[in-house]
This record gives sequence, C-alpha cells and structure tokens, in this order.
Amino acid sequence: MFKTVRQRLRDMGTIKTLCFEAEKLANAESQKEPGAEHFVLSALALPDGTARKAFMRIHADPNSFRAAIAQQYEDALQNVGITLPRDTEISGEVTPIPTSQGLYKTQPSAQALMQTLTREIMKKEQKADSTAPLLSAHVLLAATSAQYGVTARTFRAMGIDPAKLAEAATAEILAYRACL
Repeated sequence: MFKTVRQRLRDMGTIKTLCFEAEKLANAESQKEPGAEHFVLSALALPDGTARKAFMRIHADPNSFRAAIAQQYEDALQNVGITLPRDTEISGEVTPIPTSQGLYKTQPSAQALMQTLTREIMKKEQKADSTAPLLSAHVLLAATSAQYGVTARTFRAMGIDPAKLAEAATAEILAYRACL
C-alpha cells in the first residue's frame, strides 16, 4: 500500500512536470494554452526516455518532432491555397507569453490527451500495476489515439504510423517495467 501511495505521488510529479513544460513550450511560441503537441514535446524531454526510445524503435528521429510541427502548419496552409515563398525569411522571433495564473488551461487537443492519459493510469491501477511509474511513453500512447489535430498531422508529416508508434511505446513501457 505504501508503495502505491508513493508511486501515485511520483506520478503526480510527472504530470506536474509535463503540464509545466508544455505550458512553457506553448508560451515560448506565443500561444496562451498548450496543445497535445506541446505535451508530446514535453514527454520527449522527460528523464525516463521511453518516449524517445519509442520514436527510435520505429526509426523516427524524436529531435525532428518540433520541425515537423512547423512542416504540418506549412502543409495545412498549402492545402488552402496559401504558399509562402521560399525566399521569404520568416522571423523565428516570437513574443513569449508569461505562464498563466489561476486555473490551468489547455487547448482541446491537450484536454483530450490528458483524459486518455488518465484512462491509461486508471487501467494501470486496476491491473495491479499500481507501483509501476507513469512514463513518457504513456503520453505517446495517449497522443497516438487522436485522429485529428496538430499532433496527428505532425505524425503524418514525419511519416509515422500512429499504430506503429503506439506499439513501440507499449514495448518501451514493458521493457522499462521488466527492468524494475
């Protein structure tokens, strides 16, 4: 019982870190609220490394996820007939927004990701895996369940099959647990 309580506290710390880092990433891009893509970027930076390993397991570069986010935006603009000239230099400068005060707010995509992540945690609790940690690969599992949105389009821009990434994330979770 003590192990379960201790692990829940650690999991809450992981969620706090995910939320804080996702908000910082969004604010640095002049976005007031983080989206699912910011949570994936945050998960890729978590120290357990399982999200990064899941990317590498399917031969995808986790470091290119941020650039693929920009690429999917460019592709979306082209789909509606807007093409940015290649010789136009877009300033990489953005005005950071200070982190919010009060209630934590996210974009709908991040809300859906967190709801899916919560369901994963609940399944873990019911399976007597209550002492297993919440890992960055769990965030990928939640992110791969989305069919629409920036994260889904980013996976497509990278040539990533979400089902294959979900399999790789599951494999990394199992490998991590085997080492406990």
